[in-house]
Amino acid sequence: MTASNERLPRLLALVPYLLNRPAITVREAAADFGITPKQLRKDLELLWMCGLPGYGPGDLIDLSFEGETITVSFDAGMNRPLRLTAAEAASLLVALRALADTPGVVDTDAVQRALAKIESAVGKAQPAGMVVGLGAFERGETAEIRAAVQDAVKRERAVRIRYYSQSHDEISDRVVDPMRLLLVEGRGYLEAWCRSALGVRLFRLDRIDDVEVLDEPSSPPPHARLTDTSEGLFQPRDDQKIAVLLLEPDAHWVAEYYPVDHVAELSDGRTRVLMRYDDPSWMVRLLLGLGGDVHVEQPVELADAVRTRAAEALRRADHLLST
Repeated sequence: MTASNERLPRLLALVPYLLNRPAITVREAAADFGITPKQLRKDLELLWMCGLPGYGPGDLIDLSFEGETITVSFDAGMNRPLRLTAAEAASLLVALRALADTPGVVDTDAVQRALAKIESAVGKAQPAGMVVGLGAFERGETAEIRAAVQDAVKRERAVRIRYYSQSHDEISDRVVDPMRLLLVEGRGYLEAWCRSALGVRLFRLDRIDDVEVLDEPSSPPPHARLTDTSEGLFQPRDDQKIAVLLLEPDAHWVAEYYPVDHVAELSDGRTRVLMRYDDPSWMVRLLLGLGGDVHVEQPVELADAVRTRAAEALRRADHLLST
């Protein structure tokens, strides 16, 4: 991280930090932020020039640090520390654990230190409805799956996998020719030529139930091309359907877990999202799983399909209870 990138979050955190520690010494504050007293004084001098629009007397942050202690007399509204919501913290932890389990991608020691700090701050708090276990690197067997896949990629060997396809809600066995491992948006993927589909496919590592490294070379055909992920893993297409969903607070994780086109935070705590989908049956299963925490605003046919499937499930339940 560059010096300027390190300084901005420090400046944003300084005022609420100082408000909670009146008359703290320059040396103590500098030690808490891991900088020198000289750098802290430079930060405080810069804060003098920050404040509310107008930027005249009475608008700028006012503090004194001529002596050994620091006092804030006007905070310009910067009186709350930066905070992560529980859902944001949980999502960040999942992504950091993903990085920690991927050797060579980042400084693993730095990631582990960040993990320890966030876990210490968050403690055991978890938001209601936050399904952390759905993320990559959360299942116990993932370490074994990842190790086997890494070995296959490194030695250029074909693999047989048992894979759960969420879009089709089915488990299949297939032989694939590995091309590379990807880490995108905190999730691990194996990109490979699928001999069953006769095309390049991305397989999420946390959806691989079993893997066997075969004693034959990985041999994707010459025309197989790697997926361009420079603008994200999933790119919108004109032929996709779009659902307008109203999420209750306990279902807000949907907007973080699945790709969405638009997110609008409403004043009552609910969230409106626009979500693309290819397979209506997959979307119906997702919405049924959310129960009363989601309302389908558009399209009408999707709302009707959810109601129909829910009514069928209730009839089956009544029948089972009556027999």
